[in-house]
Amino acid sequence: MTDAHASINPTEIPAEIDRWNWGAFLLNWVWGVGNNTFIALLTLIPGVGVVMIFVLGAKGSRWAWRNGRWDSIAHFKRVQRQWAIWAVVVWLGFITLWVGLLGGIFFFLKHSDAYQLGASRLQASAEAAELLGSPITTGIPVGAINITGATGHAVLSFSATGPKAAGRIFLEALKKDGVWSLKTMTLKVDGRVSVIDLLGDSRVELETSRRRLVAIPCDQVATFYFAFV
Repeated sequence: MTDAHASINPTEIPAEIDRWNWGAFLLNWVWGVGNNTFIALLTLIPGVGVVMIFVLGAKGSRWAWRNGRWDSIAHFKRVQRQWAIWAVVVWLGFITLWVGLLGGIFFFLKHSDAYQLGASRLQASAEAAELLGSPITTGIPVGAINITGATGHAVLSFSATGPKAAGRIFLEALKKDGVWSLKTMTLKVDGRVSVIDLLGDSRVELETSRRRLVAIPCDQVATFYFAFV
């Protein structure tokens, strides 16, 4: 009986398998361990790893052919095709997981009380309307929100676009006793060096209202403002 491996010479690389290896490129060191090509572990070394990923894609088939035991060329191609399929599945799953995670974070930020408070204040600002035009549309916020029970702290930034110009909002908000309030909120209009304090003009308006309605204490006016902005 003829040995099935007798006709396979691993030192000779068949032209039909000497091509780009997607399994080696996408799974790099995992593929290397599974194919007895331990040089793939170099991908774990910072700096060298980035280059090695592309080297594996280009030369992975050669190394796997020499380092493995293959019944035939068809056997080799079938196994490498399976590696490529699993590589795509793993990467698609990884990408889907991260997209879902980022989408969840952006959804949380977009629907947070701190963002809604800032967006409402922006829409009510006469100065912002004068600079950007009306209506003003806001983008997806980025930043951080930390909540511990009835207290919290938020630092957010989001785009603001109107018919006249576009800019970016930067705000800091605090949550105390379950109620959010804006600590700082500024508007940076594209193409302008100056930054507009969107809470500065509101304090003037509140102070003016207090002078007209002398029977209403200032702290009550401020509470009203934060509750309805």
